[in-house]
Amino acid sequence: MAQTTSADMSASRRLIPLVVTLFFVWGFATVLVDTLIPKLKALFLLSYTEVMLTQFCFFLAYLVVSIPAGWLLARIGYLRGIVAGLLLMAIGCLMFAPAVLLGVYPGFLAALFVMAGGITILQVAANPLVAILGQPETSSSRLVLAQAFNSLGTTIAPILGSVLILSGGLSQAPNPATLSAQALEAYRRTEAYATQLPFLGIAALLAVLAVAFWWLRRRPIAPPPQAVTGGAHSFLIDHPRLALGAVSIFLYVGAEVSIGSLLINYLMQGSTLALDAFSAGKLVSFYWGGAMVGRFIGSAVLMRVRAGTVLAVCAVAAAALAAISSLSIGLAAAATILGVGLFNSIMFPTIFTLAIERLGEDTPRGSGILCLAIVGGAIVPIVTGYVADHGDLAVALLVPAVCYLWIALYGAMARLGLIDARAPAA
Repeated sequence: MAQTTSADMSASRRLIPLVVTLFFVWGFATVLVDTLIPKLKALFLLSYTEVMLTQFCFFLAYLVVSIPAGWLLARIGYLRGIVAGLLLMAIGCLMFAPAVLLGVYPGFLAALFVMAGGITILQVAANPLVAILGQPETSSSRLVLAQAFNSLGTTIAPILGSVLILSGGLSQAPNPATLSAQALEAYRRTEAYATQLPFLGIAALLAVLAVAFWWLRRRPIAPPPQAVTGGAHSFLIDHPRLALGAVSIFLYVGAEVSIGSLLINYLMQGSTLALDAFSAGKLVSFYWGGAMVGRFIGSAVLMRVRAGTVLAVCAVAAAALAAISSLSIGLAAAATILGVGLFNSIMFPTIFTLAIERLGEDTPRGSGILCLAIVGGAIVPIVTGYVADHGDLAVALLVPAVCYLWIALYGAMARLGLIDARAPAA
């Protein structure tokens, strides 16, 4: 393998601002789904379990696409892989137009799946790319900083989504028994029209970014991704920190998405704040904004405190806040659940960098496995929605609380060296 020069490394580091832009864009698009959920729930008369199929289809893409994405990067490199991810994501955003035209729920699910497939490729490429563009000792700090810009996108998305999608309120769809099929279809098309505008805007931005990365596709990257062989089972056994990190990513994403998906309806409840949909949607930005603030703070803290320690402390705090909110009412319930976002902040990037530590040339494969674990965002919200349908939203918050307790255990095990990654073979 060719040696990477210091000039190459310097040129590669100049890619970081452009790569960080990807974190912002996919964060914005992912959280925009949260404002879409209450709109679709009202429009198609869905239960919580049924409306969580939006998240199921979105995060199912990580299960389907992650391993092929790792293989793709090994074949064409990080930058060309990013171009492929941007184009696929743009196609998914454009699919919202026919979904609105048809006025059928499965159309939205298909658009979300394709869009998430593109995001998956970006995740598999961008997370390890940020980690390797600099000193290994500061990879956690650097990735947390990049994720802070992801959180900037997740903070802005609920505000803009509320304006574009929820400002007209959540009028319940008429009883299908009282309307003809044509009248009901026309009603749903009219009500769904606002949902396509932000996604079409995202598609335009993605096209611009794809051109930029294609222009820079020959920029040297160190180290280049390498093709890997061997079964996933033996690979995970040889790398216990990666295996348990994948479980942690599964549960973390599931917990974060579950809370974000239910927040608007939770804040609208009479036992919480009794807000209208538009006001509740804007308030969700505090949940994601807390993650943004926490990531800027966490980037500095992780320069001085071991990553496992910080992860364990934040996960315990998140579990406690979710449990307190579940057992509270009014402002206390709202404030504590919104506060979970602050402690969510460092979890994903810290788990990610702990899990891929010392994988060397197997980093693209490890990244693919971790991104596959993001499918937790499909499974855990369905479980949470089921609990909400058979109990209530407050009880459902105990599901993410349990997820955070596992993450705290993973952080503690990593800090104590109980799951040290095996050194790569010479």
